[in-house]
Formats: sequence, C-alpha cells, structure tokens
Amino acid sequence: MAGHSHASNIAVRKNAQDKKRAGKFNEVCREITVASRLGRPDPDMNPRLRLAIAKAKEVNLPNDRLKRAIELGQPGLDDGKVYEEARYEGYGPNGIAVIVETLTDNRTRTVGDVRLTFTKQGGALGDAGAVGFMFEHVGEIVYPAAKASSDAMFEAGVEAGAQNVESDASYHNIYTEIPDFGAAREALSKKFGEPEKSGLIWKPLTPAPVDSLELAEKVYKLIDALEEFDDVQLVFTNMVLSDDVAAKLADAA
Repeated sequence: MAGHSHASNIAVRKNAQDKKRAGKFNEVCREITVASRLGRPDPDMNPRLRLAIAKAKEVNLPNDRLKRAIELGQPGLDDGKVYEEARYEGYGPNGIAVIVETLTDNRTRTVGDVRLTFTKQGGALGDAGAVGFMFEHVGEIVYPAAKASSDAMFEAGVEAGAQNVESDASYHNIYTEIPDFGAAREALSKKFGEPEKSGLIWKPLTPAPVDSLELAEKVYKLIDALEEFDDVQLVFTNMVLSDDVAAKLADAA
C-alpha cells in the first residue's frame, strides 16, 4: 500500500481528538471508576486502574476528577450504576469495517444509539463477529519518531516483550500481546518517558486503503458521531489513509 500509512491515521485522529479533549474526561473517568470497582483503588495493585490512570494523564484529566473517579468505584461511595463492557461491529461508508467498544449501564440504550448512528451515517450495524475477524486485539504503545532511532526503539521494544515494532518517519508503533501490554508500557516509559498514545486496540489484519477525501470525511463523520455518546469508549476501523488524503484532512482541521 504505497503512500498509505498508519502514521497518517494517528496524526489525523490526534488532531481531531485534541480539539475535543474535554469530552474525553467522561470516558476516562468511567473507565477509572469501573477499574477501581473491579479491583483495588491502589494502581500499584490494580493493573487495569494503572492503565486507566495513564490514559487519564494522556488527556490531562485534572487530579481532583481522577481522585473522585477512583472513589466512586469504592463501596459506599459509588453512584449505584453497574457498568458492563459491550462491543459492536458493523460497516461504515463503502464497507469500511468498524468496531465500537462501549462501557454502559444500559445495553438497550447503547445498542439503539449505536445502530441509529450507523444508519444515519451511511453504514450498518452487524451481528457479533461481523468484522472482528478482520482485526487482531493487541496492545499499542506509540512514540514520536524523534524519541529514538528505529533500531534503538526496536531493541527496547523486544526487551520489553513487544510482539512487533513498526517505525516510520513520524512514529514508532510498538505492539504487544494483551497480557504483556502493561509490563511493556511500564518498561518503555521508564526508558523513554510517557508514550504519546497507548492502549488496547483492534489492529486491522486486512487494511482498507482510502484515497478519496470524500470517503475519509464520511468515515470520520461516523466515528465522531459515535464518540459523541458517553457510553462509547473507543472506535476502530480498518481504514488506512493515503498520505495525500491525510495531508488534506490535517490542513482542514
């Protein structure tokens, strides 16, 4: 896929998410509360909470909101809501595969919102497993290319337990198996500082190259509409932008 890069997707999404960073606070707070409820309120003893706090720092969540979110997960202090994880799969415009991860206290409400959004934005919600086979569930840790040479990052990633390291002119993308993600992130953070982006992702096994600005804008409109819901935590697609389309989107942002 000459002229298409994962780095282009990262850059475009980062610019878009930076603009609505405050809207991410509810999502990370909910994840922190659930992580605190499922385990201990001490991140040193609770890997899921440790990761949730790391993601909160990536969006600059204020400390008082972070502490409150942890407290809400503890007995006697919670809001009485029981959250559960739910994943939805479907197709966006032009058949682009989409996976939506949610954390909800009302599955009926959430699936209704997700289904209607797909329909309004020219897509269709599918059955469970409709597109999951097109992705692999992995840990991802992202550093700017300037942080280290590709050789140095590859060596550090392997030492940290990474499954694969992909570097280009803009980013180093370190991928891990799910059980190894936390330890790898901590090891790399000690060596290079906090990553620019990290988390558990659905990485496309069958990427869909996109050379059309119009199609890219339609897919991002679907993503943005889904991310408007507090229940939606993360949205993944198999779309891979051409460098030309990514540049045009960046200029328009």
